Amino acid sequence: MSSFPINSISDFEVVARFMRYVQIDTESDPQSNSFPSTAKQKDLSRLLVEELQQIGVADAHLDAHGYVYATIPSNSDKNVPVICFCSHVDTSPDCSGAQVKPLLHANYQGQDLVLPDDPSVVIRFGEHPDLKNQIGHDVITASGTTLLGADDKAGVAEIMDAARLLMSHPEIKHGTIKILFTPDEEIGKGVNHVDLDKLGADFGYTMDGERAGTIEDETFSADGVQVTIQGVSVHPGFAKGKMVSALKVAAEVIRALPKDRLSPETTSKKEGFVHPNHLQGGVDSAAIDFIIRDHLTANLEKHEAELRAIIDDVIARYPAVTYQFKVNEQYRNMKEVLDQHPQIMEIGLEAISRTGLVPERRSIRGGTDGSRLSFMGLPCPNVFAGGHAFHGKMEWVSRQDMEQAVRTILHIVTIWEERA
Repeated sequence: MSSFPINSISDFEVVARFMRYVQIDTESDPQSNSFPSTAKQKDLSRLLVEELQQIGVADAHLDAHGYVYATIPSNSDKNVPVICFCSHVDTSPDCSGAQVKPLLHANYQGQDLVLPDDPSVVIRFGEHPDLKNQIGHDVITASGTTLLGADDKAGVAEIMDAARLLMSHPEIKHGTIKILFTPDEEIGKGVNHVDLDKLGADFGYTMDGERAGTIEDETFSADGVQVTIQGVSVHPGFAKGKMVSALKVAAEVIRALPKDRLSPETTSKKEGFVHPNHLQGGVDSAAIDFIIRDHLTANLEKHEAELRAIIDDVIARYPAVTYQFKVNEQYRNMKEVLDQHPQIMEIGLEAISRTGLVPERRSIRGGTDGSRLSFMGLPCPNVFAGGHAFHGKMEWVSRQDMEQAVRTILHIVTIWEERA
């Protein structure tokens, strides 16, 4: 075990970094054809490069695609596997990330948190079970009109503070460490242009999880489906018996979806779903975007077949209408890869335990950059970053949980070095 007392570290800067980062608007755009989808994501990435260089990480740089790459050199004489830590800079387009005003509620005592810029937004103790673990902690929220950005600027801040501590404490022994910050994770494109040869890591950890103490080795498998419906457009003044509105047919398809199962609002744990998340069009043509999710990859085809059968049943009522059904693979359950490398999770769980937290292995009803990175050749589970209530105005995180995430990173790298 490392002789350096990592748990005694108290000079954290993770909160100051986090408060600074969330005020930079990095919202991604699912309708954009550029990469990254919004240029403003690079505003934060450029700052991260500057701060990494200031702490002595000499090769930190931003590439043309908006990725930040950086290396903390090994200070061990052992042959230690190269470990990457990854987080994403973008915030979800589900809620505005512009002009975020982070607020720190010191010494939280279980009260409901009324957010001042919109008092109708209340983070209620009874509705957020994890708040019971935050008594005496310092809870950070937004002000009521935006999301906070803990997903995943908490992870970014934690990796940055861990990098600072590693550069300033050479007595913490570790192998070569790679840092990767990605854009566009929230819209499923986070690793589209990542260069793994350039990164040069053997294994990775995304810092993008939720509750302190958790590490996730299982995600959904995910497909996207776009259904394009071709209607019959006629001047509405002369449309009787001729017009067939593609938009109305699309609405019928959505209405025909199961009401009591196979949807996000009626499923939990490892149950999959078919979710329409975007509708656009008019009389002549309409398109519905679906996301299909399940922990068992084989179930995706079953869900897609059921969706197609529903559409066929609706379309059969309109002989003049046609449709196209396009499936796009998004990501797969990373457990299929991680089970081949059990030491990654073993070390992650031990690192969490060494911080004093009770480690919890979890599956996630979602995906991370680690899902795709694992199948691209970088096995990569997901470690807690401490954020809660992602993608909305009630998002929150605590200072103490972020500090524990920083300690977890430090323990991970020391354990890899010890075992080498």
